[in-house]
Amino acid sequence: MTGRPAEAGGPAVRRWRETLPLYLGAVVVTALILAPLAAPGYALRYDMVFVPRQPLSWDLVAPAQSLPRAVPMDALVSLVTQLVPGWVVQRVALAGAVLFAAVGAGRLVPTQRRAVRLVAAVAYAWTPYLAERLLIGQWGLLLAYAALPWLVRAALDLRAGRDGALARVVLLAAPAAITPTGGLIALATVLALATDRARLRLSAVAVGGVALLNAPWIVAALVTGAGGTSDPAGVAAFAARAENWAGPLVALAGTGGIWNVQATPASRSATLAPLATVVLVVLAVVGAGLLRRRLPAGAAVRLGVLAGGAYLLAALAVLPGGNAALSWAVAHVPGAGLLRDGQKFLAPYALVLVVCAALGAERLVARIDREVGGIVLAGLLLLPVAAMPDLAFGGAGRISPVRYPADWRAVAERLPDDPGEILALPLTTYRAYPWNPGRVVLDPAPRYLPGTVLTDDTLVVDDVAVAGENPRLREVRRVLAEGRPVSATGVRWVVVQHGTPSTVDPAVLAGLDLRYEGESLSLYRNPAASDSPPRAGASRWLVVLACGTAVLAVMAAAFSTLRRRATAW
Repeated sequence: MTGRPAEAGGPAVRRWRETLPLYLGAVVVTALILAPLAAPGYALRYDMVFVPRQPLSWDLVAPAQSLPRAVPMDALVSLVTQLVPGWVVQRVALAGAVLFAAVGAGRLVPTQRRAVRLVAAVAYAWTPYLAERLLIGQWGLLLAYAALPWLVRAALDLRAGRDGALARVVLLAAPAAITPTGGLIALATVLALATDRARLRLSAVAVGGVALLNAPWIVAALVTGAGGTSDPAGVAAFAARAENWAGPLVALAGTGGIWNVQATPASRSATLAPLATVVLVVLAVVGAGLLRRRLPAGAAVRLGVLAGGAYLLAALAVLPGGNAALSWAVAHVPGAGLLRDGQKFLAPYALVLVVCAALGAERLVARIDREVGGIVLAGLLLLPVAAMPDLAFGGAGRISPVRYPADWRAVAERLPDDPGEILALPLTTYRAYPWNPGRVVLDPAPRYLPGTVLTDDTLVVDDVAVAGENPRLREVRRVLAEGRPVSATGVRWVVVQHGTPSTVDPAVLAGLDLRYEGESLSLYRNPAASDSPPRAGASRWLVVLACGTAVLAVMAAAFSTLRRRATAW
């Protein structure tokens, strides 16, 4: 008598039954946070800029006059939007970030209790860190946040010598490495968790593979004309901020503390908000011992070092002497400007905090009556939501789709494929449009229009002007400050954006030929500019080579994974 198919697949069915609540919970959380994205359009807020079809230009691959803050992310988006519209990319990226963050955190907890995994999943997907980075529009960093628990697991598997772990480390570090910050977090994670003297060669290959994923932005930073140093005024401007009476260190302990008050949920300023932080930290302390016993020898200590280092880096600018040290570093050490907004490096701390807190909840309910324990677990499951209810529905409506006015497409169609330099006026970094009400967004022109779009890179934070690094923009500002027309700057095209708080003096546009005039945008041609755009320098091809090397590393890891038998994820 032959066995039934259900019996042959028994272990697989049991695994799905164990993980189904986790995935369902993650889906519910994702839908609750991103509900407004069910409507058509583009959610545009601060750094989150998506367009229907992003042109693939040299300045998105290898910025010639600015620091590569979005390398290789912009190039990747440009390639993908040649196949699918930008609104699809935006929804897949955001939904994938929240969903996989929740599932990854739940799967990382070393426990057999499904409810405990669910506590970790909800807590990791409903942190102030995720809320604040979503509201400031740093979706690339959210991908790194989502990849982190999966990468931690793969790194621990590599250290334990499990088959196929090396390829998974490289594959899981790839989503994080689309931004410089995410790439550094991934590299630090692999260095902290995967290195082992007993497997030195394997560890070196893993570290080298993740380093290759960081090569595109590193090479771009080396060849850019912007230089590697930054304005030290940004250290104080981007330092962690107190969200309530408890101060910045407590805000960081609760995974919050972003510098921009407009990217902070209003609930974080409540008087009782620090109470949720205290509960999580106490639970994490209780659960830390359980984590140490259930992970391989030394793994919990390494996780603790990674989390502690992340917290100290986030808090550096508000610690005694930290502001002065960091100000000196960003002014004199190339690349140190990456450390100004230290709170964004808090992701490893958030993950370890949530995992330990979930284990602390398990340890707590094990000491009380089962029925009461179920109620306690349910309360802890809902605690993040109750403490920060305004993350729901796109941060209480702050993430909501809009449509670009038809003028944007009309201007893009009137520009040649290789238009050269385009100056966007008025000169402001972020813009408030009447068609995107109640929201401020980074100028979409560099991503919507072909060519090199010059936009102001000076950032004003609480009346403090943090200077940008683009020398070409400094030259343009100097010409305009002298009262000369924009035609004297040598740019070939000028796009004037209407309806913003700033205005453009008509005298600035003297000598330009009007090519299109609409309600939202006007397009001018500068007859004094050269008709031949500058050719891409050989140094930019080095960035292409670095991108190609990173792609080959990912492809090799994917091929290696496919050759092996399936691994339980």
